[in-house]
Amino acid sequence: MQVLNAVADPRERRLLEAVGDCLAGLRGLPVAEAALVREVVATIIGGQRLDLQRFASAGALVPLALKDDAELEDYAWRVAGCVGEFWTKLGYLTMGERFSSSDENEMIRLGVHYGKGLQLINILRDLPADLAQGRCYLPVADSLNRDELMACHRRWIERAEQWIGDGFRYASMLTTRRLQVASVMPAMIARETLGLMKNASWDALKAGVKVPRIKVYAMLVSAFCGRALRDKN
Repeated sequence: MQVLNAVADPRERRLLEAVGDCLAGLRGLPVAEAALVREVVATIIGGQRLDLQRFASAGALVPLALKDDAELEDYAWRVAGCVGEFWTKLGYLTMGERFSSSDENEMIRLGVHYGKGLQLINILRDLPADLAQGRCYLPVADSLNRDELMACHRRWIERAEQWIGDGFRYASMLTTRRLQVASVMPAMIARETLGLMKNASWDALKAGVKVPRIKVYAMLVSAFCGRALRDKN
């Protein structure tokens, strides 16, 4: 109860209140599926724990930055890349070739890149907000140096474009239109977000970069019609 009382967000509180139901659902899964769920949750929790430890002493006046590219890639793997691996393994486990007829190892590689790309976009988009809380996920020597931050931001936009490109390839290698639509939509929104961030100033990032809802609706229509993957490939 003390934990629940400490949670201000009512949505997070409802989630914590439903933990018992979540665990009951986990126990009801087939053994192999439950093992995949436990594996991915353990990886994500590990990433979140590392996040809390890494930034424990951080503050807006003395923000802490990740040390190098490897730390950023590791973080992106722990909180999102592992999810791409999880869904891929689950798809092959439960659907076999109805999920994809492509090589499973290659699909896992693309899925990991896709997940890391989506997380990287969150990091790039939320840079000013994270800095205000003392956290800098970009590996810079001086997290208060605006020019260095923006140069690093541009460099990682290029990496995000590569990983999101792998997301499009991933979706194109799925078997059914339903799977393709569900998988390609985040990549479409991500690509549009990257376009908005490419030439964005610090003030624009601070104000918030967001794809207009009307464009999201148009993307959904394009995905259902199959144009998104045809245009990309």
